[in-house]
Amino acid sequence: MPVCTEIALERSFADLFSPWTVAAIIAREPTSLEEEIKEIRRSGSNRDLDSAPEFEMSDIFYFARRGVESIMDDEVTKRFSAEELESWNLLTRSNNNFHYISLRLTVLWGLGLLIRYGFLLPLRVTLAFTGVGLLVFLTCLIGLLPSGRLKNFLSEKVHLMCYRICVRALTAIITYHNSENKPKNGGICVANHTSPIDVIILASDGCYAMVGQIHGGLMGVIQRSMVKACPHIWFERSEVKDRHLVAKRLSDHVEDKTKLPILIFPEGTCINNTSVMMFKKGSFDIGATVYPVAIKYDPRFGDAFWNSSKFGMVNYLLRMMSSWAIVCSVWYLPPMSREADEDAVQFANRVKAAIARQGGLVDLLWDGGLKRGKVKDTFKEEQQKLYSKMLVGTPEDRSRS
Repeated sequence: MPVCTEIALERSFADLFSPWTVAAIIAREPTSLEEEIKEIRRSGSNRDLDSAPEFEMSDIFYFARRGVESIMDDEVTKRFSAEELESWNLLTRSNNNFHYISLRLTVLWGLGLLIRYGFLLPLRVTLAFTGVGLLVFLTCLIGLLPSGRLKNFLSEKVHLMCYRICVRALTAIITYHNSENKPKNGGICVANHTSPIDVIILASDGCYAMVGQIHGGLMGVIQRSMVKACPHIWFERSEVKDRHLVAKRLSDHVEDKTKLPILIFPEGTCINNTSVMMFKKGSFDIGATVYPVAIKYDPRFGDAFWNSSKFGMVNYLLRMMSSWAIVCSVWYLPPMSREADEDAVQFANRVKAAIARQGGLVDLLWDGGLKRGKVKDTFKEEQQKLYSKMLVGTPEDRSRS
Protein backbone atom coordinates (compact mmCIF):
# COMPACT_ATOMS: atom_id res chain seq x y z
CA MET A 1 0.00 0.00 0.00
CA PRO A 2 1.44 3.44 -0.89
CA VAL A 3 2.59 5.64 1.97
CA CYS A 4 0.19 8.43 0.99
CA THR A 5 -2.75 6.02 1.17
CA GLU A 6 -1.70 4.81 4.65
CA ILE A 7 -1.50 8.42 5.82
CA ALA A 8 -4.95 9.09 4.38
CA LEU A 9 -6.39 6.05 6.16
CA GLU A 10 -4.90 7.07 9.52
CA ARG A 11 -6.11 10.63 9.22
CA SER A 12 -9.58 9.55 8.09
CA PHE A 13 -9.95 7.15 11.02
CA ALA A 14 -8.82 9.83 13.44
CA ASP A 15 -11.17 12.40 11.90
CA LEU A 16 -14.10 10.01 11.74
CA PHE A 17 -14.10 9.05 15.41
CA SER A 18 -12.94 12.26 17.05
CA PRO A 19 -15.56 13.97 19.27
CA TRP A 20 -15.81 17.18 17.24
CA THR A 21 -16.30 15.21 14.03
CA VAL A 22 -19.23 13.27 15.51
CA ALA A 23 -20.98 16.58 16.11
CA ALA A 24 -20.02 17.75 12.62
CA ILE A 25 -21.56 14.63 11.09
CA ILE A 26 -24.98 15.65 12.41
CA ALA A 27 -24.71 19.42 11.85
CA ARG A 28 -22.87 20.26 8.64
CA GLU A 29 -23.34 22.15 5.42
CA PRO A 30 -24.78 20.06 2.57
CA THR A 31 -22.10 19.22 0.01
CA SER A 32 -21.95 17.01 -3.05
CA LEU A 33 -20.24 13.64 -3.34
CA GLU A 34 -17.54 15.07 -5.60
CA GLU A 35 -16.71 17.95 -3.24
CA GLU A 36 -16.38 15.64 -0.23
CA ILE A 37 -14.18 13.17 -2.13
CA LYS A 38 -11.92 16.04 -3.16
CA GLU A 39 -11.68 17.23 0.45
CA ILE A 40 -10.76 13.75 1.69
CA ARG A 41 -8.05 13.37 -0.96
CA ARG A 42 -6.58 16.81 -0.28
CA SER A 43 -6.28 15.98 3.44
CA GLY A 44 -4.34 12.77 2.92
CA SER A 45 -3.04 12.49 -0.62
CA ASN A 46 -1.26 14.62 -3.19
CA ARG A 47 -3.42 13.22 -5.97
CA ASP A 48 -6.35 15.46 -6.76
CA LEU A 49 -9.57 14.14 -8.26
CA ASP A 50 -9.23 16.30 -11.39
CA SER A 51 -5.68 15.22 -12.13
CA ALA A 52 -6.18 11.53 -11.16
CA PRO A 53 -9.82 10.45 -11.71
CA GLU A 54 -9.35 6.89 -10.50
CA PHE A 55 -10.15 4.91 -7.36
CA GLU A 56 -8.36 5.85 -4.12
CA MET A 57 -8.54 3.77 -0.95
CA SER A 58 -9.39 6.89 1.05
CA ASP A 59 -12.61 7.33 -1.00
CA ILE A 60 -14.32 4.65 1.09
CA PHE A 61 -14.36 7.02 4.04
CA TYR A 62 -16.91 9.21 2.32
CA PHE A 63 -19.35 6.30 2.27
CA ALA A 64 -18.33 5.21 5.79
CA ARG A 65 -19.00 8.69 7.14
CA ARG A 66 -22.34 8.92 5.37
CA GLY A 67 -23.29 5.54 6.81
CA VAL A 68 -22.40 6.59 10.37
CA GLU A 69 -24.29 9.83 9.84
CA SER A 70 -27.39 7.96 8.70
CA ILE A 71 -27.28 5.71 11.76
CA MET A 72 -26.75 8.54 14.24
CA ASP A 73 -29.31 10.91 12.74
CA ASP A 74 -31.85 8.49 11.26
CA GLU A 75 -35.04 10.43 10.53
CA VAL A 76 -37.02 7.40 9.33
CA THR A 77 -36.91 4.44 11.73
CA LYS A 78 -37.24 6.65 14.82
CA ARG A 79 -40.66 7.69 13.47
CA PHE A 80 -41.89 4.13 14.02
CA SER A 81 -41.27 4.04 17.77
CA ALA A 82 -43.00 5.88 20.60
CA GLU A 83 -41.97 9.49 21.11
CA GLU A 84 -39.60 9.97 24.04
CA LEU A 85 -41.04 12.15 26.81
CA GLU A 86 -39.07 14.77 28.70
CA SER A 87 -41.02 14.07 31.91
CA TRP A 88 -42.51 10.99 33.55
CA ASN A 89 -46.27 10.56 33.00
CA LEU A 90 -46.84 7.96 35.78
CA LEU A 91 -47.67 5.31 33.16
CA THR A 92 -44.49 3.26 32.91
CA ARG A 93 -41.22 3.16 34.77
CA SER A 94 -38.81 5.40 32.90
CA ASN A 95 -35.66 3.65 34.10
CA ASN A 96 -35.59 -0.13 33.62
CA ASN A 97 -32.21 -0.54 35.32
CA PHE A 98 -33.06 1.40 38.48
CA HIS A 99 -36.66 0.81 39.53
CA TYR A 100 -36.59 2.31 43.02
CA ILE A 101 -36.04 6.06 43.29
CA SER A 102 -37.98 7.09 46.40
CA LEU A 103 -40.79 5.75 48.55
CA ARG A 104 -43.04 8.68 47.63
CA LEU A 105 -42.73 8.05 43.87
CA THR A 106 -43.20 4.31 44.31
CA VAL A 107 -46.40 4.83 46.31
CA LEU A 108 -47.63 7.38 43.77
CA TRP A 109 -46.97 5.03 40.85
CA GLY A 110 -48.66 2.13 42.66
CA LEU A 111 -51.71 4.26 43.44
CA GLY A 112 -51.94 5.30 39.81
CA LEU A 113 -51.66 1.67 38.73
CA LEU A 114 -54.54 0.74 41.03
CA ILE A 115 -56.76 3.54 39.71
CA ARG A 116 -56.03 2.85 36.06
CA TYR A 117 -56.39 -0.94 36.13
CA GLY A 118 -58.83 -1.33 39.01
CA PHE A 119 -61.31 1.42 38.17
CA LEU A 120 -60.76 3.08 34.80
CA LEU A 121 -60.03 -0.04 32.71
CA PRO A 122 -63.19 -2.04 33.66
CA LEU A 123 -65.35 1.04 33.12
CA ARG A 124 -63.80 1.79 29.74
CA VAL A 125 -64.04 -1.82 28.54
CA THR A 126 -67.74 -1.79 29.44
CA LEU A 127 -68.25 1.42 27.45
CA ALA A 128 -66.33 0.02 24.49
CA PHE A 129 -68.45 -3.15 24.33
CA THR A 130 -71.59 -1.04 24.70
CA GLY A 131 -70.60 1.26 21.83
CA VAL A 132 -69.59 -1.56 19.48
CA GLY A 133 -72.64 -3.67 20.40
CA LEU A 134 -75.03 -0.78 19.76
CA LEU A 135 -73.29 0.01 16.46
CA VAL A 136 -73.72 -3.55 15.17
CA PHE A 137 -77.31 -3.94 16.41
CA LEU A 138 -78.69 -0.56 15.34
CA THR A 139 -77.00 -0.46 11.92
CA CYS A 140 -78.44 -3.90 11.16
CA LEU A 141 -81.90 -2.56 12.04
CA ILE A 142 -81.42 0.56 9.94
CA GLY A 143 -80.29 -1.62 7.05
CA LEU A 144 -83.84 -3.04 6.87
CA LEU A 145 -85.26 0.40 6.01
CA PRO A 146 -85.66 1.50 2.37
CA SER A 147 -83.11 3.98 1.04
CA GLY A 148 -84.11 7.58 1.62
CA ARG A 149 -83.78 10.59 3.89
CA LEU A 150 -85.07 8.77 6.96
CA LYS A 151 -82.49 6.00 6.62
CA ASN A 152 -79.66 8.50 6.07
CA PHE A 153 -80.80 10.58 9.06
CA LEU A 154 -81.02 7.62 11.41
CA SER A 155 -77.70 6.20 10.15
CA GLU A 156 -75.94 9.49 10.85
CA LYS A 157 -77.37 9.75 14.38
CA VAL A 158 -76.55 6.13 15.23
CA HIS A 159 -72.98 6.39 13.94
CA LEU A 160 -72.34 9.61 15.87
CA MET A 161 -73.82 8.19 19.08
CA CYS A 162 -71.85 4.94 18.94
CA TYR A 163 -68.56 6.61 18.01
CA ARG A 164 -68.96 9.07 20.86
CA ILE A 165 -69.53 6.21 23.29
CA CYS A 166 -66.30 4.62 22.01
CA VAL A 167 -64.51 7.96 22.48
CA ARG A 168 -65.67 7.99 26.09
CA ALA A 169 -64.21 4.50 26.45
CA LEU A 170 -60.79 6.06 25.79
CA THR A 171 -61.48 9.14 27.91
CA ALA A 172 -60.53 11.15 24.84
CA ILE A 173 -60.33 14.90 25.33
CA ILE A 174 -60.59 16.37 21.82
CA THR A 175 -60.40 20.00 20.74
CA TYR A 176 -61.74 20.69 17.25
CA HIS A 177 -60.58 23.82 15.44
CA ASN A 178 -62.04 25.62 12.39
CA SER A 179 -65.23 23.56 12.17
CA GLU A 180 -66.38 25.69 9.23
CA ASN A 181 -63.90 23.69 7.10
CA LYS A 182 -65.38 20.29 7.97
CA PRO A 183 -65.52 17.87 4.99
CA LYS A 184 -68.67 17.96 2.89
CA ASN A 185 -70.44 15.33 0.80
CA GLY A 186 -68.72 14.47 -2.46
CA GLY A 187 -65.24 15.19 -1.12
CA ILE A 188 -62.29 13.28 0.30
CA CYS A 189 -61.00 13.84 3.84
CA VAL A 190 -57.28 13.08 4.24
CA ALA A 191 -55.44 13.13 7.57
CA ASN A 192 -52.11 12.13 9.08
CA HIS A 193 -52.20 8.66 10.62
CA THR A 194 -51.05 7.83 14.14
CA SER A 195 -53.45 5.19 15.39
CA PRO A 196 -56.57 3.17 14.52
CA ILE A 197 -58.45 5.44 16.91
CA ASP A 198 -57.94 8.30 14.42
CA VAL A 199 -61.16 7.01 12.86
CA ILE A 200 -63.34 7.45 15.93
CA ILE A 201 -61.60 10.74 16.80
CA LEU A 202 -62.81 12.20 13.50
CA ALA A 203 -66.07 10.24 13.18
CA SER A 204 -67.29 11.42 16.59
CA ASP A 205 -67.53 14.94 15.12
CA GLY A 206 -69.02 14.02 11.74
CA CYS A 207 -69.98 11.04 9.59
CA TYR A 208 -67.66 9.60 6.96
CA ALA A 209 -67.64 6.78 4.46
CA MET A 210 -64.83 4.45 5.47
CA VAL A 211 -62.44 2.80 3.03
CA GLY A 212 -60.64 -0.41 3.87
CA GLN A 213 -60.00 -4.07 3.34
CA ILE A 214 -62.58 -6.66 4.32
CA HIS A 215 -61.62 -8.49 7.51
CA GLY A 216 -62.85 -11.59 9.27
CA GLY A 217 -63.88 -12.13 12.88
CA LEU A 218 -65.32 -9.33 14.97
CA MET A 219 -64.00 -6.64 12.63
CA GLY A 220 -65.75 -8.35 9.72
CA VAL A 221 -69.06 -8.40 11.64
CA ILE A 222 -68.73 -4.66 12.31
CA GLN A 223 -67.93 -3.94 8.66
CA ARG A 224 -70.89 -5.94 7.33
CA SER A 225 -73.29 -4.25 9.73
CA MET A 226 -72.00 -0.74 8.98
CA VAL A 227 -72.31 -1.10 5.23
CA LYS A 228 -75.99 -1.99 5.58
CA ALA A 229 -76.77 1.47 6.97
CA CYS A 230 -74.19 3.58 5.12
CA PRO A 231 -72.33 3.20 1.77
CA HIS A 232 -68.86 2.42 3.08
CA ILE A 233 -66.26 1.11 0.62
CA TRP A 234 -64.82 -2.28 1.58
CA PHE A 235 -62.44 -4.18 -0.71
CA GLU A 236 -61.59 -7.84 -0.96
CA ARG A 237 -57.94 -8.68 -0.41
CA SER A 238 -57.46 -9.41 -4.13
CA GLU A 239 -59.12 -6.12 -5.13
CA VAL A 240 -56.88 -3.87 -3.05
CA LYS A 241 -53.97 -4.39 -5.46
CA ASP A 242 -56.10 -3.42 -8.46
CA ARG A 243 -55.50 0.33 -8.53
CA HIS A 244 -57.92 0.95 -11.40
CA LEU A 245 -60.77 -0.79 -9.57
CA VAL A 246 -60.03 1.13 -6.35
CA ALA A 247 -59.85 4.44 -8.21
CA LYS A 248 -63.11 3.77 -10.05
CA ARG A 249 -65.04 2.91 -6.89
CA LEU A 250 -63.71 6.00 -5.14
CA SER A 251 -64.51 8.17 -8.17
CA ASP A 252 -68.06 6.80 -8.41
CA HIS A 253 -68.59 7.52 -4.72
CA VAL A 254 -67.45 11.17 -4.79
CA GLU A 255 -69.49 11.90 -7.91
CA ASP A 256 -72.66 11.23 -5.92
CA LYS A 257 -73.06 14.41 -3.85
CA THR A 258 -75.61 12.70 -1.57
CA LYS A 259 -72.98 10.31 -0.20
CA LEU A 260 -70.76 11.02 2.79
CA PRO A 261 -67.18 12.26 2.35
CA ILE A 262 -64.57 9.52 2.15
CA LEU A 263 -62.05 9.27 5.01
CA ILE A 264 -58.56 8.22 3.87
CA PHE A 265 -55.15 8.07 5.56
CA PRO A 266 -52.75 8.38 2.59
CA GLU A 267 -49.61 7.48 4.58
CA GLY A 268 -50.81 3.86 4.67
CA THR A 269 -49.26 3.15 8.07
CA CYS A 270 -49.10 4.61 11.58
CA ILE A 271 -46.42 7.23 12.31
CA ASN A 272 -45.54 8.31 15.87
CA ASN A 273 -47.19 11.76 15.55
CA THR A 274 -43.92 13.64 15.25
CA SER A 275 -43.93 13.80 11.45
CA VAL A 276 -45.91 13.23 8.27
CA MET A 277 -44.53 10.81 5.70
CA MET A 278 -45.19 10.38 1.99
CA PHE A 279 -48.83 10.45 0.87
CA LYS A 280 -49.82 7.82 -1.66
CA LYS A 281 -51.04 9.56 -4.80
CA GLY A 282 -54.10 7.37 -5.47
CA SER A 283 -56.64 9.46 -3.58
CA PHE A 284 -55.27 12.67 -5.15
CA ASP A 285 -55.62 11.44 -8.73
CA ILE A 286 -59.43 11.28 -8.68
CA GLY A 287 -60.06 15.00 -9.14
CA ALA A 288 -62.32 15.46 -6.12
CA THR A 289 -62.07 18.25 -3.57
CA VAL A 290 -59.69 17.31 -0.76
CA TYR A 291 -60.35 18.35 2.84
CA PRO A 292 -57.07 18.14 4.83
CA VAL A 293 -57.21 17.42 8.55
CA ALA A 294 -54.29 17.63 10.99
CA ILE A 295 -54.37 15.48 14.14
CA LYS A 296 -51.91 16.11 16.96
CA TYR A 297 -51.87 14.00 20.16
CA ASP A 298 -50.43 15.03 23.52
CA PRO A 299 -48.37 12.01 24.69
CA ARG A 300 -48.05 13.28 28.27
CA PHE A 301 -51.32 11.62 29.31
CA GLY A 302 -51.28 8.60 26.99
CA ASP A 303 -49.37 7.77 23.82
CA ALA A 304 -51.84 7.03 21.01
CA PHE A 305 -49.19 5.74 18.57
CA TRP A 306 -49.74 2.13 17.49
CA ASN A 307 -46.49 0.26 16.94
CA SER A 308 -48.08 -2.61 15.03
CA SER A 309 -44.79 -4.51 14.83
CA LYS A 310 -44.63 -4.62 18.63
CA PHE A 311 -48.25 -4.74 19.86
CA GLY A 312 -51.32 -6.54 18.55
CA MET A 313 -54.63 -4.73 18.23
CA VAL A 314 -56.12 -6.10 21.47
CA ASN A 315 -52.96 -5.37 23.45
CA TYR A 316 -52.82 -1.87 21.98
CA LEU A 317 -56.46 -1.08 22.85
CA LEU A 318 -55.94 -2.30 26.42
CA ARG A 319 -52.93 0.00 26.72
CA MET A 320 -55.05 2.90 25.47
CA MET A 321 -57.87 2.12 27.91
CA SER A 322 -55.46 1.81 30.83
CA SER A 323 -53.79 5.17 30.19
CA TRP A 324 -54.86 8.36 31.93
CA ALA A 325 -56.49 9.96 28.91
CA ILE A 326 -56.11 10.51 25.16
CA VAL A 327 -55.69 14.23 24.59
CA CYS A 328 -55.57 15.57 21.05
CA SER A 329 -56.29 18.56 18.83
CA VAL A 330 -57.93 18.36 15.40
CA TRP A 331 -57.62 21.13 12.82
CA TYR A 332 -59.94 21.26 9.80
CA LEU A 333 -57.99 22.97 7.03
CA PRO A 334 -59.58 24.85 4.09
CA PRO A 335 -60.51 22.58 1.15
CA MET A 336 -57.89 22.16 -1.56
CA SER A 337 -58.26 21.30 -5.26
CA ARG A 338 -55.76 20.09 -7.80
CA GLU A 339 -54.38 22.89 -9.96
CA ALA A 340 -54.23 22.74 -13.75
CA ASP A 341 -50.43 22.41 -13.97
CA GLU A 342 -50.15 20.02 -11.02
CA ASP A 343 -49.85 16.24 -11.10
CA ALA A 344 -51.14 13.89 -8.40
CA VAL A 345 -47.78 13.64 -6.61
CA GLN A 346 -47.33 17.41 -6.43
CA PHE A 347 -50.89 17.83 -5.18
CA ALA A 348 -50.34 15.16 -2.51
CA ASN A 349 -47.12 16.86 -1.36
CA ARG A 350 -48.87 20.25 -1.15
CA VAL A 351 -51.66 18.80 1.02
CA LYS A 352 -49.12 16.95 3.17
CA ALA A 353 -47.11 20.13 3.71
CA ALA A 354 -50.24 21.99 4.83
CA ILE A 355 -51.10 19.26 7.36
CA ALA A 356 -47.54 19.14 8.72
CA ARG A 357 -47.39 22.93 9.06
CA GLN A 358 -50.69 23.16 10.94
CA GLY A 359 -50.02 20.20 13.24
CA GLY A 360 -46.43 21.21 14.03
CA LEU A 361 -45.13 18.00 12.44
CA VAL A 362 -41.97 17.32 10.43
CA ASP A 363 -42.64 17.02 6.69
CA LEU A 364 -40.72 13.99 5.38
CA LEU A 365 -40.46 12.65 1.83
CA TRP A 366 -39.84 9.04 2.89
CA ASP A 367 -42.39 6.30 2.24
CA GLY A 368 -44.02 4.91 5.39
CA GLY A 369 -43.72 1.46 3.79
CA LEU A 370 -40.12 1.44 5.07
CA LYS A 371 -41.65 0.48 8.42
CA ARG A 372 -41.75 -3.11 7.20
CA GLY A 373 -39.71 -3.04 4.00
CA LYS A 374 -36.13 -2.31 2.99
CA VAL A 375 -34.82 0.67 1.10
CA LYS A 376 -35.18 0.20 -2.64
CA ASP A 377 -32.07 -0.89 -4.53
CA THR A 378 -32.50 2.12 -6.83
CA PHE A 379 -31.33 4.43 -4.01
CA LYS A 380 -28.10 2.44 -3.61
CA GLU A 381 -27.63 2.21 -7.37
CA GLU A 382 -28.00 5.98 -7.64
CA GLN A 383 -25.01 6.52 -5.34
CA GLN A 384 -23.01 3.91 -7.23
CA LYS A 385 -23.77 5.62 -10.54
CA LEU A 386 -22.74 9.02 -9.18
CA TYR A 387 -19.40 7.66 -7.97
CA SER A 388 -18.67 5.73 -11.17
CA LYS A 389 -19.63 8.74 -13.27
CA MET A 390 -17.24 10.87 -11.23
CA LEU A 391 -14.37 8.44 -11.91
CA VAL A 392 -15.10 7.32 -15.45
CA GLY A 393 -17.01 10.33 -16.73
CA THR A 394 -19.75 10.46 -19.32
CA PRO A 395 -19.37 8.97 -22.87
CA GLU A 396 -18.89 12.53 -24.19
CA ASP A 397 -16.03 13.13 -21.77
CA ARG A 398 -14.32 9.86 -22.79
CA SER A 399 -14.68 10.62 -26.52
CA ARG A 400 -13.10 14.06 -26.08
CA SER A 401 -10.21 12.55 -24.15
